[in-house]
Amino acid sequence: MRLKCFTLFAALLFFTNHVFTSYVNAQSFNLADHKKRVTIPFRLVRNMVVVQLMINNNGPYNFILDTGVGLMIITEPKLVDSLNISYKKTIQLYGLGDGESFEAYIASALNVTLPDIYSNGVGAVIFKQDHFGLSNYAGTHIHGLLGYEFFNNLAVEINFTDNELNICRPQDLKIGKKRDKIPITIENRKPYVEAQLVLPDGTKKKSKLVVDIGAGHALSLEDAAKHEQGYPKLTMANLGMGFTGPISGFLSRINRIEIGKYKFRNVLTAFPEMDAFKRERLMTKRDGNLGLGILKRFTITLNYHDHAMYLKPTQRFGEPFEHDMSGLEFFAGGPDLRHVIISRVEPGSSGDQAGLQKDDEILSVNLKPVSGLSLEEIDEYFKSRNNRGVLLEIFRNKKHMSVLLVLKRRI
Repeated sequence: MRLKCFTLFAALLFFTNHVFTSYVNAQSFNLADHKKRVTIPFRLVRNMVVVQLMINNNGPYNFILDTGVGLMIITEPKLVDSLNISYKKTIQLYGLGDGESFEAYIASALNVTLPDIYSNGVGAVIFKQDHFGLSNYAGTHIHGLLGYEFFNNLAVEINFTDNELNICRPQDLKIGKKRDKIPITIENRKPYVEAQLVLPDGTKKKSKLVVDIGAGHALSLEDAAKHEQGYPKLTMANLGMGFTGPISGFLSRINRIEIGKYKFRNVLTAFPEMDAFKRERLMTKRDGNLGLGILKRFTITLNYHDHAMYLKPTQRFGEPFEHDMSGLEFFAGGPDLRHVIISRVEPGSSGDQAGLQKDDEILSVNLKPVSGLSLEEIDEYFKSRNNRGVLLEIFRNKKHMSVLLVLKRRI
């Protein structure tokens, strides 16, 4: 599956001024007084952790939990009217992409709640237009992203085996012997970890990475392709759509990444390009992002208060890092989000060789109607095995057609 920049690049949210800084620093969540521990289910949707929450006693709304986001973001502009949200001012946002900045609102403090969890002074940035298309990508309605304010006052365990969040106050956190403590720093409302990379030429390099559970990739290294020696041969790729337009960059692999005692080999890595202006606007210098492609191989506990991340490997730990082998990018369309539409075909890919085109609708995969498949299940088909044949039923120009797609490993 290709990188999706609304998860990868939400960490690159910048302001033209810092008047909002003191306001967001006060935002937090807490447990109800009678609770010492709360368990909340989540859904893992195309490598995104989705939770349900209420805003101003309305909802529930689906929000992506994203440590790469420094504050709450409402991506659905219609919520301004439906929730009678007042806002303080308009700001300019910048992100990784080929376009210009765009405007968003700063909302006043909202009443944001999850079961037995309440908010304290949580405001939000609200897009004037939906620049992400998160609902189309996820195949389910997504209303925004929830970041730093959810983690800064709580200890949060993310259990990817049971799809549960186990939450307590930091002073009530109990860590078992089988969990390894990894130091993190909290800078400009984001968690950072130090990792060691081993490049294809054997060079070892310490890297400062955002711990970004909102990023679907395994590893992203910012601008490394142009400025560092020892990186692998790179493949030009379209990395998706960012806040301000298409993302240009490369995909490749590095030999190894080491996080504490844990080592991952042959790691799929993205190298997004970033112009000098946007690079200078980074509030914290870093080398890249550590994403869910690696993090979901653990049960993770984040404790910002003690500057610690605790890791316990799961059964997914040793799985290989695979990329999409079809060359197809697709989204959920229609008012019910039940239509699967191809948005792009990578030139020279197996999808291109099979004659698939932009705007083709996929009706079935290996004789299974897409109405009975989630988008992530279709993703798994397309990265399942090199040289595997996948039979697609396609609707194009009011005609049905069958296409045999032979998957080819591209990276």
